[in-house]
Amino acid sequence: MTATVDSRPFSILVLCTGNSARSILGEAILEHLSNGRIRAFSAGSKPKGVPHPGAFRLLARRGIATTGFRSKSWLEFSAPEAPPIDLAITVCGNAAGEACPVFRGTPAHPDPLRAHWGLPDPADVTGGEAAEDAAFEDTWRWLTLRVEALLALPFETMDRHELTEALAAIGQMEGAA
Repeated sequence: MTATVDSRPFSILVLCTGNSARSILGEAILEHLSNGRIRAFSAGSKPKGVPHPGAFRLLARRGIATTGFRSKSWLEFSAPEAPPIDLAITVCGNAAGEACPVFRGTPAHPDPLRAHWGLPDPADVTGGEAAEDAAFEDTWRWLTLRVEALLALPFETMDRHELTEALAAIGQMEGAA
């Protein structure tokens, strides 16, 4: 497996049920930290329609523009015109347990890799904006640890088995739900 079969970055689709919190943050972190090695997307099985305000507050605090982030269905990524996906990562238990649509892979690997990096949903936190913001900060930290671990790997040149094992280990890092 190489990320440059067709001269494009390695593409990752971050999946969650509502595509309003964890998957939006995952997409943002992957894009922000990868320096062009990764092209990230996010989607949900039952999208809420808009990202959670806590996700947008966190992105703004981190200096990341919120334009372009939207809550969307994972069916967009199974359409013929969808970008090829090298890896689909679920960040919630519900999405991991659902039957995913078929995402378009690459000519060399028509079936994208899959990984589960389950985390608690910060959108479920009650107690006001301060409590929400604290939960979103925890999620940001846990996702950042995982993305940094991924970026430390030579994932572009790893074989599928090695990368699958590494992705599973990353999914068990601090904060795993």
